[in-house]
Amino acid sequence: MEAKFLEKLNPAQCAAAVHGNAPLLIIAGAGTGKTNTLAHRVAQLILNGVRPERLLLLTFSRRAAQELSRRSQAIVASALKSVSPGTPAARLTWAGTFHSVANRLLRQYAAQLGLEPGFGVMDRGDSADLLDVARHELGYSGQDRRFPRKDTCLAIYSHCVNTQRPLEETLGEAFPWCMEWEGELKTLFCKYVDTKLAQQLLDYDDLLLYWHTLMQNNDLARDVESRFDHVLVDEYQDTNTLQAEILLALKPSGAGLCVVGDDAQSIYSFRAANVENILAFPAHFSPPARQIALEDAPLSGGEWGRRCS
Repeated sequence: MEAKFLEKLNPAQCAAAVHGNAPLLIIAGAGTGKTNTLAHRVAQLILNGVRPERLLLLTFSRRAAQELSRRSQAIVASALKSVSPGTPAARLTWAGTFHSVANRLLRQYAAQLGLEPGFGVMDRGDSADLLDVARHELGYSGQDRRFPRKDTCLAIYSHCVNTQRPLEETLGEAFPWCMEWEGELKTLFCKYVDTKLAQQLLDYDDLLLYWHTLMQNNDLARDVESRFDHVLVDEYQDTNTLQAEILLALKPSGAGLCVVGDDAQSIYSFRAANVENILAFPAHFSPPARQIALEDAPLSGGEWGRRCS
């Protein structure tokens, strides 16, 4: 079953799909069959006995998570069709964006984090509006010098959270035109945080921040880790500092951790993405994580079987 299941992969794709439990970095540029390879790896794990609900698949869009889930389920269903007809589809219950997975986990550990399980989640527009209310209440909107607008304030706050850097560094490196407002911005952000806590509201950045906080407690981190045998991350080059630290706390030994990305491309720099995460990934583990580069363009027809054999 395994040979037929993998016969459409070339050698590098096949090696990534059948890789064992040690940490794995898959370098995959455009046109190298990244999604297909990752879907086959998920399917391979399931076909070798890993329960679907013990797989955590993290992506940067809901659509990507749905596509990977769909492909993996189709591969498993096809592989099992002749062996066990009528077998239920291998549904991936933990496949989604970083933020959606964080939302689910935080509701289960809310009490330990000082949150109500029914906390609300604000979208970016609501977050900017709440900041704007605080901005007006503090009298900053009536200054002689023009105070940064609400969207700029939110971008600064978000950058601080996701890079885990002090406000002064964030302003100096990413928002130098706002340096003169450092003191006022600190006051504004404190008021914003206090308001959110009072109303039991989290913004998108809080979802990651609280997940990160959860993983700093060793007992809670090991409890979360025990839920998942394997963690697979798509577009790893677009992770920020907070996301990378969450993953390393989730799988500190690297066992069962697989990340996929292109070290030559990072499209989410405006979200504080840090390409150093993918460059430094292998060295976090001992021995270093295995690296597999998908460099061949997809082949066709009978060439597949010969390349994967």
